[in-house]
Amino acid sequence: MEKGEDEISLASEELVGSIRPLIEQAKARVAQSVNSELVMLYWHIGRRISERLPAENRAEYGTKVVELVCERLTAEYGKGFRRSNVFHMVRFAEVFDDPKIVQTLSGLLSWSHFIEIIYLRDPLQRQFYAEMARVERWSVRTLRKKIQGMLYERTAISRKPEELAQAGAGGSAGGGSHDARSGLPGSLSFGLSGAGGHL
Repeated sequence: MEKGEDEISLASEELVGSIRPLIEQAKARVAQSVNSELVMLYWHIGRRISERLPAENRAEYGTKVVELVCERLTAEYGKGFRRSNVFHMVRFAEVFDDPKIVQTLSGLLSWSHFIEIIYLRDPLQRQFYAEMARVERWSVRTLRKKIQGMLYERTAISRKPEELAQAGAGGSAGGGSHDARSGLPGSLSFGLSGAGGHL
C-alpha cells in the first residue's frame, strides 16, 4: 500500500513539474502583452496632448490644462497619470513619432526603459540605446548603466554617424553582414563588444 502512495506522490510531482513551465510561460506572455498595451496607451495619450496642445501653447495655459487633466485621470484611474508621468508621455510621443516603431519596441521594452531613453539628447543616441536594449534584452538597470557608462559615446556609431548610416544602408541592400551578438548590421555594431565588456 505504501508503494502505491509513493508512486502516486511521484506521479503527481512529475505532472506538477511539467505543468509549472506552462503556467510560468503564460504569465510571462500576459505580462508582456500588458506592458506592450500600456506603452502604446501612454504613447497615444502623449500624442493626443501634443496634438491638442502644440509646444508653443504649452506655456502657462497648456500646463494648467495638463494639470487639470492629470488630476481627473489620477482620480479616475490611479497614480499612473500623475503630472510627471503625463509629461513623460508627451515627451515620448514627440521623440518616438512613429507608432510602428513604438509597437515594435514595446514588445520588449517597458515604460521604465522608455523613460531612460526619451530624455537623451540626440535621436541617433535614443535609437542606439532603444535598439540595443531590445536586441540584447537589457533590464532597465543594465540600460541605465550603459547610458551612465557612455556606451554610445564610446562606440564608432557616435563618431561618424553619417558615414556609418550610409555604409549600413548600402550594405543592407546587398545583404550586408550582421553582428551575430547584437543583430545590428556589422557596420553599426563595430566596437560594441570591446566597449565595456558584456552587453
